[in-house]
Amino acid sequence: QVQLVESGGGLIQTGESLSLSCVASGFTHDAYMIGWWRQAPGKEREAVAAITDKGDIDYSDAVKGRFTVSRDNAKRTTYLQMDSLKPEDSGVYYCAADADGWVRVPKSWSKNPAGFEYWGQGTQVTVSS
Repeated sequence: QVQLVESGGGLIQTGESLSLSCVASGFTHDAYMIGWWRQAPGKEREAVAAITDKGDIDYSDAVKGRFTVSRDNAKRTTYLQMDSLKPEDSGVYYCAADADGWVRVPKSWSKNPAGFEYWGQGTQVTVSS
């Protein structure tokens, strides 16, 4: 079955950088979109970034210019490079897969977590001030 496993979370200070990884297994093809989401305690899940297997990318306004998403289809791994981190970036970060074969990231992706059929277990990121 499909599995997504995130890694790379940790405790860091404001302004520092952190890189997360998401390894996918169980897919019979590469035509799935990966979305990164995060959730802070007491808050709703929030979209962070999305990337298709064709390399189309979208970021939420909250992270644009600071986060970079990339993908290595051969390794079935998606990365989230997070720079200039702020305390408000803290939360559990999840990667999720949408297997609908999107070539371009749909404009509605950030409002539709239900469109992602598969989710990882999450990795904690804590940014101290």
